[in-house]
Amino acid sequence: MKLFVYHTPEQAPNSEVPECAIAVDVLRATSTIATVLAAGGEAVQVFSDLDKLMQESENWQPSKRLRAGERGGGKVPGFELGNSPLDCTPELVQGKRLFISTTNGTRTLQRIQDAGAVIAAALINRAAVVKYVVDKEPENVWIVGSGWEGSYSLEDTVCAGAIAHSVCQHTNLPIEQLAGNDEMISAISLYSQWEKNLLGLLHHASHGQRLLRLDCHEDLKYCSQTDILDILPMQQEPGVLKKYG
Repeated sequence: MKLFVYHTPEQAPNSEVPECAIAVDVLRATSTIATVLAAGGEAVQVFSDLDKLMQESENWQPSKRLRAGERGGGKVPGFELGNSPLDCTPELVQGKRLFISTTNGTRTLQRIQDAGAVIAAALINRAAVVKYVVDKEPENVWIVGSGWEGSYSLEDTVCAGAIAHSVCQHTNLPIEQLAGNDEMISAISLYSQWEKNLLGLLHHASHGQRLLRLDCHEDLKYCSQTDILDILPMQQEPGVLKKYG
């Protein structure tokens, strides 16, 4: 097994398809996806294009759907939800399909949708992701951060490092044997430095600061937690993620 870390979807190779691909958008798309499915949502369907989201969601009964849209950290006008996982309570999402489009995370999921297995990962469901990787032992695993509009992000890289670090621990394999690229080693280094203060790192991150300016302090606290949800969002058909198992 080899683990590859790519900081943005643009960095992931176009000519290859991995056995397993893991999308990471800690702030906040993959955190929201995991939260919705843990709270009893039927599925999460992702879109990079808002018009396509509206068109597809019209095929569902209003009582069975929720529309979530975020651009620049703020909620898209006319949508029930933005991109805050804290809004996704069981009372709201139980049995419903969430149709979501965000600035970065949904673009990443669409970039890797042809992989053998497509997973949505965040810090909050790290353990469930690691368990799947360790149990299935895919030959090649891509951990793809969403970044911010094509650029590097601290929060996604530290999550990639958290996943890779835990895989190393559970397999008892040395980092150099598992590392598919240098980025994997650097991600583990970042996580090792900040693992006891992930909230502090999120406050340093440019997107974390952007969300703080939007008064999303509680979102950062929630998204900085590790292993609080035993949920594995996995793609069942292109763009549609459901609870695995």
